[in-house]
Amino acid sequence: MKTPIRSFAHLSTAAVAAVFAASLGVAAPASAASAASAASAAIAAGGELAQPRELIVDGSLPPQQRDQQIHAARLYDTFWSTGDEAQARAALAPDFTDRTLPAGRPQGVAGPLAASKVFHTAVPDVHADIEQMVVAGDRVVTHLHFTGHFTGTFNGVQGKGQPVDFIATDIYRIRDGKITDNWHIEDNLTFLQQVGAVAK
Repeated sequence: MKTPIRSFAHLSTAAVAAVFAASLGVAAPASAASAASAASAAIAAGGELAQPRELIVDGSLPPQQRDQQIHAARLYDTFWSTGDEAQARAALAPDFTDRTLPAGRPQGVAGPLAASKVFHTAVPDVHADIEQMVVAGDRVVTHLHFTGHFTGTFNGVQGKGQPVDFIATDIYRIRDGKITDNWHIEDNLTFLQQVGAVAK
């Protein structure tokens, strides 16, 4: 039987950074995976990764598990802004599975990499804000807000600088600091209308 959520900690953006800074004081990990996680935590402490505007955390989670899960989610969410494949590969497990795989997208790590390339080709200045993040058990839920301008190309159509503004929600299952599964839904209709691919 799963341990019930006993308490939630609501942390400000500054508090999120403090959590990661504090995590750096832990003794050096032995495994390569843990070492990579610690190095990634150092990046997070520097404020280079996306910060959730609201962070809700299951207070019963062990601190190391909590920090690893928050970090993996922030790293992957940042990838959608940067398009940096190294960030995606660091956040996703080698056996990553997309549980809501869109038609035509390859399964596994290759899927998000391909999707990011298409999206950055259409909206080169895309930025994903984490509006809220909920951490409970082995799951992290992120509510993302995407903004940018359609200045590139999409489905053979050249953008004219139209504003892009839509939301998405992801549910990550995380094991050993890596995202193993993702269930996601995006407001694709709004995006397609904004770029003129679908009539309003």
